[in-house]
Amino acid sequence: MSYRPPWWLRNGHLQSIYPSLMRKVDEPHFRRERVVTPDDDFLDIDWAQQGCGRCVILSHGLEGHSRRPYMLGMARAALDQQWDVVSWNFRSCSGEPNRQLASYHSGETQDLAYVVELALRRGYSEVALIGFSIGGNKTLLYLGRERDVVPVPVKAAVVFSVPCDLTSSSAQLAKPVNALYMKNFLRSFREKLGQKAEMYPGQISMQGFDQIRTFQEFDSRYTAPMNGFNSAEEYWAKSSSKPYIKAIRVPTLLVSAKDDPFLTPACFPVNEAEQNPHVFLEAPDYGGHVGFMSVGENGRYWSEHRAMSFLAQQCGAAQFNPDAAAVAVEP
Repeated sequence: MSYRPPWWLRNGHLQSIYPSLMRKVDEPHFRRERVVTPDDDFLDIDWAQQGCGRCVILSHGLEGHSRRPYMLGMARAALDQQWDVVSWNFRSCSGEPNRQLASYHSGETQDLAYVVELALRRGYSEVALIGFSIGGNKTLLYLGRERDVVPVPVKAAVVFSVPCDLTSSSAQLAKPVNALYMKNFLRSFREKLGQKAEMYPGQISMQGFDQIRTFQEFDSRYTAPMNGFNSAEEYWAKSSSKPYIKAIRVPTLLVSAKDDPFLTPACFPVNEAEQNPHVFLEAPDYGGHVGFMSVGENGRYWSEHRAMSFLAQQCGAAQFNPDAAAVAVEP
């Protein structure tokens, strides 16, 4: 099942920007629950339940949240294919700052593990994971680095647009052509850090923040020291999922577009996938970053169709309805 967009969608920046700004998806009937984590923080989780014995856990991207269009689109697709949906927000991403000094970072997997365990305690006998961008990086780290503690009911995973080599991806986003993306990330970081500076007087300085232009500068000053790393370089090296892909033992589909403006060739784990029969790498020529738009009748994107098809293959094709997952979007 390859991705072949019409000619006017063969632009990585268009695919990356247009869905985020213009796509409209009817929100499923979510029930939001705030759960307390073992370190006395909290996570806000959206549940869409229809009595299925299995669930999909959705992990969003950097500075995203559970109500972003790509999350809602995937949630809709999963519900149509008889999955319940658990769409969780990283710390500080649900509209309210978390309690602890540190919030989340690309290499932290304890919260994902907690959400998986919560789903199992709620009675689900089968769990699938779907992650986008750094949510995909977290998913791969969880399945590979933490493979010995991944519960047996976790049956499959699908990840899209993963910067699995954070060092090269950070350098890629520092290029002038990607200045708009960095500006948006830094605007969001600034707002959240300002809130944390008020919560933790004297522990976070906002002085000189407006001179930051790259992840190297931001991660060196904030992410690394706030999360126990000695430098941005150490943070990237220890938080990149690429070295752990060889250890994954759960069937996992990784889809990244070659025209993704966030990624470099190092972010495509070709050798790792070839050496691991559980990992399937697909690298279509087009799709941008978490894009994969399609044109059709019912608002579905190709990525949603691909994810549901893979889960049907791994977790039971009898419940997969191709008509319900037909790809489409209004331009």
